[in-house]
Amino acid sequence: MLVEHAAGLYCPAGGFYIDPWGAVDRALITHAHGDHARMGSRAYLCADPSQPLLQRRLGSEATIESLPYGVPMTLGDVTVSFHPAGHILGAAQIRIAGAEGVWVVTGDYKRAADPTCAPFEPIPCDMFVTESTFGLPIYRWDPTAVVIDEIAHWWEDNAGRTSVLFCYSLGKVQRILAELVRVTDRRVFVHGMMLSMIEAYREAGIRMLPVASATDQPKGTKFAGELVLAPLSARGTPWMRRLGEHSDAFASGLMRVRGVRRQRAFDRGFVLSDHADWPALLQTIAEAGCGRVLATHGFAEPLARHLQEQGLEAGVVRTAWEGEPTGD
Repeated sequence: MLVEHAAGLYCPAGGFYIDPWGAVDRALITHAHGDHARMGSRAYLCADPSQPLLQRRLGSEATIESLPYGVPMTLGDVTVSFHPAGHILGAAQIRIAGAEGVWVVTGDYKRAADPTCAPFEPIPCDMFVTESTFGLPIYRWDPTAVVIDEIAHWWEDNAGRTSVLFCYSLGKVQRILAELVRVTDRRVFVHGMMLSMIEAYREAGIRMLPVASATDQPKGTKFAGELVLAPLSARGTPWMRRLGEHSDAFASGLMRVRGVRRQRAFDRGFVLSDHADWPALLQTIAEAGCGRVLATHGFAEPLARHLQEQGLEAGVVRTAWEGEPTGD
């Protein structure tokens, strides 16, 4: 059903690629993160909630069609449909049905509840192509409410300095703003580059804390006692000087490993990921009821080996982003 190609996963029977990393004629996109949605393709197809995000990322000139979750479309000799993946707003698994049975490509997914996106939908299939970003037994997540309370208490304890929390600009910052609504109504400052995607989530009806751009504040503005959310790329740049004395933290599944936390020298690490942890990966594979599994996008080989040891037929699909995760 799918073959590995220089530009990514290709479906010959349907004439399309899934999350290609090169420019192609037709790209089906699981979600709007930059390692899955690349510029240059002639036409894109995604789930309805993802379309505004993709348009912002790919530009107004990009041709982007979308489908509601669960609505099938025939492409060539196969039928495709998009189903919630629970990763970020609009994230989807892609179900492909054809002569070789039913294949499901997950893209990225998580099983934890998230007020910013539709929850993951288990889909029975013959072949399951799963992400493995955190495909090692060490990666196990605490309940989200516990982590959000830790962030709120850290912010409160930093009354005399700025609390700078680094996080992804799409998905993670919006999730944090939405989860914090449960414990506070305070305004949060954000890096200016985060505003566009935050606004896209508001337009989708996602309830989040009010924000203001730290970048646009007058010179000499004091941020002591405030929470500032910023992309990791801002760390160590001149932009940080405006924040004054601060404590910094990183919200990522990577923070589960103490050595990584020490190596990156953050004052705090909050274990909050938008990917499935090890138990959730195994649970999801079991629920798919599939005869074969392909692991990709992360620690694919360890996950595939484990599945083989459990008696499943499993292999690996190579992508341009294999290996240790970068921080989601």
